[in-house]
Amino acid sequence: MRSVKASVLGSVLALLLLLREPACRGDEVASNTVNPCCYLPCQHSGVCVRYSEDKYECDCTRTGYYGENCTVPEFWTRVRQFLKPSPDVVHYILTHFHWLWEIINHTFLRDVLMRLVLTVRANLIPTPPTYNSKYNYLSWESYYNLSYYTRILPPVPEDCPTPLGVKGGAGLPDPELLVERLLKRRTFRPDPQGSNLMFAFFAQHFTHQFFKTYNRMGLGFTKAIAHGVDAGHVYGDNLERQLQLRLHQDGKLKYQLIDGEMYPPSVADAPIKMSYPPGIPPEGQMAIGQEVYGLLPGLGMYATLWLREHNRVCDILKAEHPTWDDEQIFQTTRLIIIGETIRIVIEEYVQHLSGYLLQLKFDPTLLFNSNFQYGNRIALEFSQLYHWHPLMPDSFFINGDELSYPQFLFNTSVLTHYGIEKLVDAFSRQAAGQIGGGHNINAMVTKVAVGAIKESRQLRMQPFNEYRKRFNLKPYTSFRQFTDSEEIARELEEFYGDIEALEFYPGLMLEKTRAGTIFGESMVEMGAPFSLKGLLGNPICSPEYWKPSTFGGKVGFDIVNSATLKKLVCLNTKSCPYVAFRVPAEEQSQRGSDDISIHTSHPLILVNTLFLLC
Repeated sequence: MRSVKASVLGSVLALLLLLREPACRGDEVASNTVNPCCYLPCQHSGVCVRYSEDKYECDCTRTGYYGENCTVPEFWTRVRQFLKPSPDVVHYILTHFHWLWEIINHTFLRDVLMRLVLTVRANLIPTPPTYNSKYNYLSWESYYNLSYYTRILPPVPEDCPTPLGVKGGAGLPDPELLVERLLKRRTFRPDPQGSNLMFAFFAQHFTHQFFKTYNRMGLGFTKAIAHGVDAGHVYGDNLERQLQLRLHQDGKLKYQLIDGEMYPPSVADAPIKMSYPPGIPPEGQMAIGQEVYGLLPGLGMYATLWLREHNRVCDILKAEHPTWDDEQIFQTTRLIIIGETIRIVIEEYVQHLSGYLLQLKFDPTLLFNSNFQYGNRIALEFSQLYHWHPLMPDSFFINGDELSYPQFLFNTSVLTHYGIEKLVDAFSRQAAGQIGGGHNINAMVTKVAVGAIKESRQLRMQPFNEYRKRFNLKPYTSFRQFTDSEEIARELEEFYGDIEALEFYPGLMLEKTRAGTIFGESMVEMGAPFSLKGLLGNPICSPEYWKPSTFGGKVGFDIVNSATLKKLVCLNTKSCPYVAFRVPAEEQSQRGSDDISIHTSHPLILVNTLFLLC
């Protein structure tokens, strides 16, 4: 009788375990021959190692967890989990309590918190890199082959029963239909944070120096050499291109004068390849470091500003160092331009994007006594994440004129006709679109979203929820928890059937946005680590480089340490227009204080948040 009971109990336990399997193994596939790693069983960054057809092991080394699937927290992991506030609580406190942040921003606590932000965020990005699109296990190829984008999570194994492992159906929704029904704009929805086109074009021009997908070489490849902020969009991504763009005199870049104003040279004078439509003669093409910058006048505007800034700095260095030759002036000026870029990105661009009341600070010395590794590799996930095409408006308003996309695209004359001052003023005053929440990509650029989805499938990216877990966020349990739009939830249910089958890019773009912000929780929590690691991992931020002599002495170092967007514009134009990343109506950024139902006035929560900003 005892053995019968034990047998029955064993059967019941086996059944219960089977019913629980979806968390690790999925209920769509029952075949014993399925690759066990297709179930994505290893949690908390544990590594799945397959031993036989149905046998696997999770390597939980240094994850803070143990157990068969790395699900049991160690003691200090439990303590940290208990003390650590949720991302929503952290965001709430960082964007409220002006009186508190006014005090912190003028005390040593600003440096303490900035150091925590940098180290905790950056530690989420592995250095050295781990996977790439060819290898879902550690390999020398993944480490040293810079031609690949790296990967944060390995690709879904090729022999899985569904594209996302075992979840969802055997096929995924048609990407064009998905974009048409969920992402295509119905009515322009401005960003509630007040982002403008100056911000939108900055995002595009800045990221194109390291997002250089090169599918002609193969899936998951990039043309980028430096994998970070190298000002390649100003100087070109290879030596041959750089030499064609240089004047070879006093360190300067080539230029042309139009109505007495400096602009990039024509391709006739700097014979490099630019991506213009057929029929545009070399004289009508501007030669710029990044070959696609002829596409939009907003990109040409920034290219012109950096060209003028480079040549302006060259004049300053020449006066400081009359014995220096062309090469030393050029190379030192490039380092100064890189430093200016990083400062503007952290202290103005990221500051605006975050909405934080903590005043962000670019100070590499904050990390000199920490275990921080200098170096960076651009990840496929970062490239996918940064498809922010909802920023683009339906038309462009410049000096009283409205330009449609056909009038705007590949039209160099827009740049020279209106001039830099009028473009800066116009773009600073026109609102950009909200990125998150769906239904906000202009029809002219929806094909880019379709391409991003197709690329993610070809490269077998893991589901959205797996990335949530990788970045210490709770996975969503339903589409109605994921979005506050009943319509989007219903459509996603029809397209995917299971929240665990939701893809990475649609997940980022359709997730409910935080109240009054540009996108949702996942975009912030996943994007910030990539961004900060890439910026502070730059060699100029290392102890060996970060000193006045690197930048030509105190004068050059001061240029880096005082750089602002306004200076970039106003030191390189005849008049100083309105320039900012936010439209002038500051009052529109006022947000309500009841978007999160938490008691943040409790002192313990405030203290925990300040010292656990991760």
